[in-house]
Amino acid sequence: MSERAKEPSTFAAMGRALRHRNYRLFFAGQGTSLIGTWLTRVATAWLVYRLTNSALLLGIVGFAGQIPTFLLAPIAGVLVDRWNRHRVLVWTQALAMLQSGLLAWFALRGTITVWHILVLAAFQGLINAFDTPARQAFVVEMIDAREDLPNAIALNSSMVNAARLLGPSIAGVLVAAVGEGWCFAIDAVSYVAVIASLLMMRMRPRPAPTAAPKRILVDLREGFRYVASFAPIRAILLLLAVVSFTGIPYTVLMPLFASQVLHGGPHTFGWLMASTGVGAVIGVLWLASRRSVLGLGRTIATTGALFGFGLIAFSRSHVLWLSLVLLMITGGGMMVQMAASNTLLQTLVDEDKRGRVMSFYAMAFFGMMPFGSLVAGGLGARIGAPATVAWGGVATLVAVAIFVRKLPGLRAQARPVYERLGILPQIAQGLNQTAELTSPPEE
Repeated sequence: MSERAKEPSTFAAMGRALRHRNYRLFFAGQGTSLIGTWLTRVATAWLVYRLTNSALLLGIVGFAGQIPTFLLAPIAGVLVDRWNRHRVLVWTQALAMLQSGLLAWFALRGTITVWHILVLAAFQGLINAFDTPARQAFVVEMIDAREDLPNAIALNSSMVNAARLLGPSIAGVLVAAVGEGWCFAIDAVSYVAVIASLLMMRMRPRPAPTAAPKRILVDLREGFRYVASFAPIRAILLLLAVVSFTGIPYTVLMPLFASQVLHGGPHTFGWLMASTGVGAVIGVLWLASRRSVLGLGRTIATTGALFGFGLIAFSRSHVLWLSLVLLMITGGGMMVQMAASNTLLQTLVDEDKRGRVMSFYAMAFFGMMPFGSLVAGGLGARIGAPATVAWGGVATLVAVAIFVRKLPGLRAQARPVYERLGILPQIAQGLNQTAELTSPPEE
């Protein structure tokens, strides 16, 4: 049998991380819960807009829900490196279920106000500050073969975006039919699936620390120095931070595009959010089919540029079908850039600093969003949603251009890590196969 015949098909390669039992459980439970999460996100945004008719308050609610991640994620990363990550996730999911349950309680009783939403959004942000680095670092513990890690990260992103595809569509129907409260209630119930999947896992005990734990601030400084001194990780995080500040907050303005630009209602809002998910799912499925991390730096640059151009084009559209197509492109570019960045970070990072680095990832990707949401809400109220999104796209393109300029140097610095992990020999093998195919036959 030829070597080519032994290789798994592209379709099989997309799901190779599902060979691991713990990851299969996680994928099933989290996939169910994430649909509920998107129900709450869409219902919250529409509820705030319905109660206030204010772009600024949409931004403020987004800020309240995400600022705890920016402030607390670095300290949470230190603790995640010390604590049992599996146990942390069980607790964060239980607390998130409580948060959604409280939203449902107030909404279904008809007593909910913007203040309720702000406080509960901040509570969810506090939960996410610990949940995000724990979840990202925990992926490694569920995967027994390191070569399947990039596929697991890409599948995580596909799971998130499949939920992004289904959740907003369902939310649009539910909001129009029975109101926002039932979206919150369904989300609360959906957390049962992910908690059950976590409790069913068979976890191997983590090795006991060989030295006494340092003070939290000492560990925090050590993690910061590590990130600041290694240029590939630093550059990826900086690009993520800029894009999260300038580009991704376009989502908080979607109710304005649905109602004022496209003259629709909650159904239109649901379709806009779902179309972003379609593009994102297609993008991360392509990413999951890749068999190596090699070339992901170029992928980050290409999809980051696609995201920026997509934002600018979407901001100029006043036709629903065209807006849906452009949001597919925008969502694909945004999510592949994020997932490729995550994959590279997880590949390059030293194991003993994984929780801290992923907390900086959470700080860059999720933690910068509140500031961007606040600015986007303020600008949306002053210059309009289309102009705000267009300027976000321009700023994103500038950040990508700077990253592209530095890319050759970043590759050179990442090379020793690839050699240590045994990734670079794939290049030599590929070159040898090419030479065999192109060289003339011997006489």
